[in-house]
Amino acid sequence: MSEPAAKIELDERYTLACTLAREAGQRAMAMWRNRDALKVEHKGLQDVVSAADREVETIVRAAVKAAFPADAFLGEETAGEAGEGIAQERVVWVVDPIDGTSCFLNGMHAWCVSIGVLIDGEPAIGAVYDPNSDELFHAARGRGAWVNSSPMRTSDASSVRDGVLGVGFSHRVKTDAFVPFLERLLTQGGMFVRNGSGALMIAYVAAGRLIGYYEPHINSWDCLAGLVLVREAGGTVNDFLARRGLLNGNPVIVAGQGLYPKLVGLIDGTCCTQ
Repeated sequence: MSEPAAKIELDERYTLACTLAREAGQRAMAMWRNRDALKVEHKGLQDVVSAADREVETIVRAAVKAAFPADAFLGEETAGEAGEGIAQERVVWVVDPIDGTSCFLNGMHAWCVSIGVLIDGEPAIGAVYDPNSDELFHAARGRGAWVNSSPMRTSDASSVRDGVLGVGFSHRVKTDAFVPFLERLLTQGGMFVRNGSGALMIAYVAAGRLIGYYEPHINSWDCLAGLVLVREAGGTVNDFLARRGLLNGNPVIVAGQGLYPKLVGLIDGTCCTQ
């Protein structure tokens, strides 16, 4: 287990998460500019990894271990090394070194570095850095949510017609389990966007740029930081960590408080009027 003391230091880890997100993003940006030289592997459908992903994760992991050697670490590229007991650790860093690798490799700007920290089983720190716009979305439990030095608030939308919804999809889920939701959304006058980075779109929800985000299955390293951002920005998030979500992934639903129950209704088909 990590620190035996009852109190886990939050602010020092928050500062480190923000610093590492920026530094890792700047290193990834340097490799993005020379991306044609990167070695790329295909892990599965819609799932690629580059040398940049591996290098950035190694940098972040080493820095975390140097600062907090007792903390556990769960990264996208090394998740297979994590045992079942990681969910019981007091502090777990949950990291996606480059969320949106396909966009990264194809020269698009929809990618970011995502660093989340679980403390005593609860998402407590989130830092999502977009080096393309030099925006650091960050939050810690009880500290509010910020983009760089400006406070963030989720949208006050109460209808899907009040803005644009972010959506994500992976082929871990059957298409016929997702398409009916899109049909209901469009029928109710809503509109959606998918940019290839779930972490970045969840950060946009926290910033009030998107009214909500839904993905029927997402991994913890793609969304854990964002859950903290949205919650501290005044929004509502689903119980992502239920049913071993840390290791197995789960659906993610985030939105402002006024929209969240209606979004859930559109997803499960129980709310078809706005």
